[in-house]
Amino acid sequence: MQEPFHSPAVTGPGTSTVAADDRVPTVQKIAYGLGSFHDMWGHWLYPQVALMVFNIYLGVPVALVATALAFNRFFDAVSDPVFGRLSDNTRTRFGRRRPFLLVGGVLAGLGMPLLFFVRPGWSDHAYFWFILGSSAIFIPVMSSFNMAYQSLGTEMTPDYNERTSIFTFKTAIQKLPELANYLILQFATLAVWVGAKHGDLPHRLRLLLTTTEAWRNPPPGQKPNVLLGAQVGFAILGAVMVVAAILAFALLRERYYEKVVERHQPKVSIKATIVDTLRCGPFRLLLLMVVTFAIGQSMVSTLSYYDTVYFVCGGDIARGNGWNSGMGIGNMVFGVLGLPLFALLSRRIGKRHALASALGFSMLMYLATWWLYNPRYPWLLPLNWGLIGMGAAAIWMLYQSILADVMDYDELNTSMRREGSFNACASWLIKAGMAVGFGCSGIMLSATGFDAKLGGAQTPHALFMMRLLFPAVPIIGLLLAMYFVLRIPLTHQRMTEIRAILESRRGTV
Repeated sequence: MQEPFHSPAVTGPGTSTVAADDRVPTVQKIAYGLGSFHDMWGHWLYPQVALMVFNIYLGVPVALVATALAFNRFFDAVSDPVFGRLSDNTRTRFGRRRPFLLVGGVLAGLGMPLLFFVRPGWSDHAYFWFILGSSAIFIPVMSSFNMAYQSLGTEMTPDYNERTSIFTFKTAIQKLPELANYLILQFATLAVWVGAKHGDLPHRLRLLLTTTEAWRNPPPGQKPNVLLGAQVGFAILGAVMVVAAILAFALLRERYYEKVVERHQPKVSIKATIVDTLRCGPFRLLLLMVVTFAIGQSMVSTLSYYDTVYFVCGGDIARGNGWNSGMGIGNMVFGVLGLPLFALLSRRIGKRHALASALGFSMLMYLATWWLYNPRYPWLLPLNWGLIGMGAAAIWMLYQSILADVMDYDELNTSMRREGSFNACASWLIKAGMAVGFGCSGIMLSATGFDAKLGGAQTPHALFMMRLLFPAVPIIGLLLAMYFVLRIPLTHQRMTEIRAILESRRGTV
C-alpha cells in the first residue's frame, strides 16, 4: 500500500544540487555510454544491412528476407522478458547486472560477423533459414546484454537530476554508433571490394589502410563484393563491442545491489515481469508517450529517404545517398550539441516540461521539412535532419531519466527493485511499435502513388503526398506523446518526497 508523502526540503526543480554521495563519476558515465554500441548495432543495424546483402546482392526475394527479419520481434518477445527477469533475480559477487554485461556483451560482439557467415550460390530457402536460425541465436544473446544494460542505467544514482546527467552522456556517446548505421552501407559498397575474394582479404585490408582510392565509390558498371564488405564491416563493429563490454563490466558499479536487493528482495516472478509492470500508472503513461513517438518516427523512415532522393535530388540515387550520409553527420552533431541544453532545461523546469518542450521542438522541425527539403538548396538537408535529431536525442534522454524515477515509484509501492522487468516490458513494446511503424512505412509509400519504374520522373501528386505525409504523421505522434507526458505525475517535488520515504524505510544507497 502506498505511504503518504511528507513535506520535502526541496521546493522546485531549479533549487536542488546533486549531493556528493549521489554523483556518478564521469568515467562511469562514459563507460555506461559505451554500452550503446551494442544497442545500436546489435538491434537496429542488422535489418537494413541484411536487406542489402541478401536481397540486392544475393538476390533472395525481398518477401523471404522481410519474413525472416520479422521473426526478430518474436525472438525479442520471448528473450527480453526472460533475461529481464534473470537480471533481476541473479545474485553473484559481481552483482546482478554486470555478469550479463560481460558475457552477453562479448558473445554479441563475437557473433556480429557470423550474421553474414554465408556463401554465394546457396538456395533462397537456405538463406532464409540461415537468417532465421542466426537471429534465433543472436537475439537472445543481445537480450542478455541489453536487459542488464538498460536496467543498470536506471539504478546508478538515486538523484533526480544526476539521472538526467547519466543519460545525457549515454545519448551523446550513442551518436557515434548511430553514425555508423548511416555509413556501413557505403562501407560495404566501396571500390576496394570490387573483385574481392576471401583469399585476397589481407591485400584488400592493406589497401584500406594505405590508399584513398580504396575508399571511393566503384567505377560505373563494376559491382563490389557486398557480402565480403559487410562481413568485414561487422567484424570491425563486433571487435568494438567486445572492448566496450569489457570496459563496462570493469568500470560500472551497482548501487542498489548490496543494500536493497541482495539482503531483502525476494525473486521476481515471470508474472511480475510481463503483467505487474503495466499496473504501474506512471509507467503506462511513459510507455504510451514513447511508443506513440517511436511509431510516428518509424512510419516515415522510408519517406525521409525517398523525399531526399526523388524530390530533392530528382531521382539521382548516388547523389541522394551522399546527402543521406551528410544528414547522418548532421544528426550526430546537432544531437550532441542539443543534449546539454535540454539537460539544463530539465534542471530549470523539471523533466516532464523539458520533455514536452523537446516534443514541441520536434514538431516545429518536422513542419519545417516542407521548406527545408528544397531541390534548390540541398545543403539544408543536414541542417534540418540535424535539428530533428536534436529533438529526438533529447526525447530519448529524458524518457530514460524519467524511467529511472518510475523505478523509485514502483519500489515505494512494492518494496522491490524491478528494473529488469520494467525495461524488458518497455523494450519489447517499443520494438513492436517500431516494427509496426516500419511495416506501415512501405504501405504509406505505395499509397502516395510512388512508382519505382518512373525513376526521377515521379508524378507531381506522388511527390506532393510524399512531402505531406513525411511531416504530418510524426507530428500526430508527437502531439499524442505530449498529451501523455504531461499527465505523468512524477514531478521533481514528488520524487523528492518518494526518496525521503524510501530512505526512511530501507536507508540510503
